Amino acid sequence: MNPELIGILGIILLLLLIMLNVSVGLSLFLVGFIGVSLLTDWNVGLAQLATASFGMANSYSLSVIPLFILMGMFMSNTGLGQDMFKAVDKWIGHLRGGLAIATIGASSIFAAISGSTNATTATMARIAIPEMDKYKYQSSLSTASVAAGGTLGILIPPSVILILYGALTSEPIGPLLIAGIVPGLLLALVFMVTINIQVRLKPEIAPRSQETSSYKEKMLSLGTIWPFILIFMVSIGGIYFGVFTPTEAGGIGAMGAFIVTIITRRLTWSKFLLSLDDTIRLSVMLFLILIGATIFGRFLALSQIPMELTAYVGSLDVSPFIILAMILLVYLVLGMFMEGIAIMVLTLPIVYPIVTQLGFDGIWFGIIMVMVLNIGVLTPPLGLSIYIISGVVKDVPIDKIFRGVTPMVIVMVFFTILLVVFPEIVLYLPSLTE
Repeated sequence: MNPELIGILGIILLLLLIMLNVSVGLSLFLVGFIGVSLLTDWNVGLAQLATASFGMANSYSLSVIPLFILMGMFMSNTGLGQDMFKAVDKWIGHLRGGLAIATIGASSIFAAISGSTNATTATMARIAIPEMDKYKYQSSLSTASVAAGGTLGILIPPSVILILYGALTSEPIGPLLIAGIVPGLLLALVFMVTINIQVRLKPEIAPRSQETSSYKEKMLSLGTIWPFILIFMVSIGGIYFGVFTPTEAGGIGAMGAFIVTIITRRLTWSKFLLSLDDTIRLSVMLFLILIGATIFGRFLALSQIPMELTAYVGSLDVSPFIILAMILLVYLVLGMFMEGIAIMVLTLPIVYPIVTQLGFDGIWFGIIMVMVLNIGVLTPPLGLSIYIISGVVKDVPIDKIFRGVTPMVIVMVFFTILLVVFPEIVLYLPSLTE
C-alpha cells in the first residue's frame, strides 16, 4: 500500500476507536505507533514512543498545564464559586432576568480561573439553577444561561484547550491566552443582551425578584470576588506586560490561589488532597493525549497527507474565505459528534498548515476554532455541556435543555462570523505585546 492509503486507513481507525469510547490518548498512541511502524520499521515505531513521551514530559512550556489546572481546582473545590455568584447576584439579581444574567457574569469570572468548560458548567449548574428555581425561572432559560456561560471556560484565559492548541501548532502560548480576553468578554456581553431580549419578549420566563440589595450590601459582596480578580490580574496581566512567562504565570497563579484559600480559611486538608488528585488525573489525561497526538502527527507526516492536501488547497482558484468556511463547517459537524480535544488532535496536523498557507493568522484561527468547538458542546447529538447540566438537574428533559439553548447557539454563530470579518477583535491585544 502507498503511504497516503495507509494514512487514510489510520484516520478511519482512529475515528472508529474514539467512537467506541476508547480513550483519545490511547487511540492516538495505538494508531500512531502502528502507522509509523508500517511506513518505516517496528524499531522506529518503538523509538517514537520513547522520544515523544520524553519530549512532552520534559517540555518546560507545557508545565503550565498542571499549574493552571491546580489554580482552578483550589478555587473551585473550596466553595469560592458559590460566594462569587452571590456577589454578582447582589448587583443585578433584582433585575428582570437578573439571575440568568448574573449566571453569565459569574461564569465569566469563574472561567477566568478554572480554564475549563466542564468545570465551569458543572459548578454553575449546582450553584445557579437552584437559585433560579427558587424565583420560578423557566428551566429552559436557567439551563441555557448555565450552558452558555460554561462555554466561556475555554475562551477566557487561562484556557487549557488554548494551551493544547499552542502545543500542537507551536503557536506562542502567551499571545494565545491574551487573544481570548476580548472575544470572551464580548461573548459574555452578547449572552447577557440575548437573555435581556428573551425576557422582554416573554416576561413569564423570568419573574422579577422583589429583593433589592442595599448599596452597603453590594459593596460588601465585592469582598468575595477579589480573589478571582487578583489572581487573574497577576497571572494573565503578568503575561501581557511581559513580566513573566506563561509557565511562571501558572506557578504564581497556583501559589496565589493556595494562599488565598488559606487566608479565607476555605482550604481544608481533604480539599487540598482533592485538588491535588483532580489536578494529577486531568494533567495525566492531557499529557497522554499530547504524547499520542505527537506520535500520530509524525505518522501523518510520513503518510504525506498533510503536504498533499496543503499543496492541493493552495492550487485551488477560490477565495481563501470559502476554504475557511468549509473547514469551519467540518468542525461544526464534528463538534456535534466528538469531544473538542479529540477534534483538535485529529485535525490540526492537517488543517493548521492549510490555514496558515492561506494567509490566516495561527493565533486568530485558534480562537475561531475554539468558538466553533464551543458551538458543538451545545448542539445535539453529543452536546457535552447539555449532558453535564442534565446530570445535575435530572427533572428537566434533555430535549427541553437543547431547545432552550438554541438562541445562544444562534448568537454564537453570528459572533463567530463577526470575528472572521473583523480579526482585529482577536489580534489587537496580542499585537500590543509584540
